Amino acid sequence: MDERLTLERRIKAELASYDGFMGLYADDFHGNVIAMGADEKFETASTIKTYILVSLFDEIEKGRASLEDMLTYQRKHVVDGSGVLVSMEPGAVMRAKDVATLMIIVSDNIATNMMIDYLGIDTINRCIQRLGCRDTILHNPIDFEKYDRLGTTTPRDYASIFVRMARGKLLSPQSDARMVEILKKQHYNSMITGNFPPVYMDPDNTDDVLIRVASKSGSMNACRNDGGIIYTPYGSYVLVMLHKDFSDAMYYPGHPATVFGARVSRMLLDQYLALEGRFVL
Repeated sequence: MDERLTLERRIKAELASYDGFMGLYADDFHGNVIAMGADEKFETASTIKTYILVSLFDEIEKGRASLEDMLTYQRKHVVDGSGVLVSMEPGAVMRAKDVATLMIIVSDNIATNMMIDYLGIDTINRCIQRLGCRDTILHNPIDFEKYDRLGTTTPRDYASIFVRMARGKLLSPQSDARMVEILKKQHYNSMITGNFPPVYMDPDNTDDVLIRVASKSGSMNACRNDGGIIYTPYGSYVLVMLHKDFSDAMYYPGHPATVFGARVSRMLLDQYLALEGRFVL
């Protein structure tokens, strides 16, 4: 790491009092990368849903799936947790693109199981490996009674998806753009945006100093994660933060992982804006 990159030392100082471990990968698209614990393996929780989305579009490009295919919500897909389908009875029929959108923007667990059933775990994992994410795997569908894990990934693997997607070089410019538009509708990104100045996030702001985020977070007892592309007036950058080894397993908005993640995210944003589009001069 370049010794001039004082931002990394500031992040380490910020995390010195954190009761947990954060792995981080950030790329400003100007050759400046901040990587801390980037090759550590973490439980994915719902961040695996980004990989499932990519697999869907990969299958579409190969002509083996379609966003217009109709998927049926079946009893075998039922699982507790996040989303809206848990409030509905099985039987609903939806387009694949609607199921995928629910899977991402409200992290719908039932929609995720529908998509896993549609694509197949082996297909999803082959796609992940083909994209070079060798430390990432989807272990099983979501079932909290049968399984105590969902997926495994690293900050480097997860960030590589967003870096290539932002450049239009993951699958194709067209597919990457469509996935970004879905990810921009994300409802849960407080780890990335929690400390951003509200004026930057206000869609009614007329000063054009707006920040948009295309992201996917995930939380389970063992982890708190977030990652995505941050769009600013000076360009975009990628940030991934994965957490483990904290003592408080409860989920609540002020969880230390979310608090410290939001602080680190704000540090990166301030540096990026101050240097007008990069982490280092």
